[in-house]
Amino acid sequence: AAPSGDPDMIIPKQFLKTIKRTGLGKSAFFELRYKADGSEEPEFVLNRPQYRQAKIIVCGDNFGCGSSREHAPWAINDFGIRCLISTSFADIFYSNCFKNGMLPIKLPHDDVRKLMDDATNLAEFEVDLPSQKITRADGSTISFDMEPFKKHCLINGLDDIGLTMQKSDAIGVFELVRSEKFPWLDGPGYKESAGARKLIAMGESKKADLAKAGDW
Repeated sequence: AAPSGDPDMIIPKQFLKTIKRTGLGKSAFFELRYKADGSEEPEFVLNRPQYRQAKIIVCGDNFGCGSSREHAPWAINDFGIRCLISTSFADIFYSNCFKNGMLPIKLPHDDVRKLMDDATNLAEFEVDLPSQKITRADGSTISFDMEPFKKHCLINGLDDIGLTMQKSDAIGVFELVRSEKFPWLDGPGYKESAGARKLIAMGESKKADLAKAGDW
């Protein structure tokens, strides 16, 4: 279980210089996990031996409220957390979790309290996204809601780039037709670039589709 966390607490400002998603896990919850001399704070929940390999955090209300920095979900994800459970999340943080392959689950207060008690008592529970159920150690289940599109993306490991690349054939056709009809839009050296060559090659492989491509 974890208290309500703002992004400044999840990943302090001194660790925001990177634009990479990896490597921030060691600094997640830095001011709570470490003492002033750099040694670990033994009382912090994620430093305790029984929680070091945790994949789920049961959070306080409005988790992620504060700065909109995407480094916060990057850090939590890199730490090894794959699911967050709370009564509520800050909107931007909630959206960023999905974009980074983590599952944020919203539940009523009573259900969150049950899971916090389970975590405190080391009673393991399992989150099943396809069935949208949490199975507790005593066999009881808790259902949760999830938008079908977000569920689809998480199950299939799709982020924004992955979703776009599912349309790579159509993008290739579009680029080929656009380049033929409006060559002045290409700009100097466009066709020689690796990205353009790849897209146009995709378009060439879909010549049958070109016949169906209308004016736009």
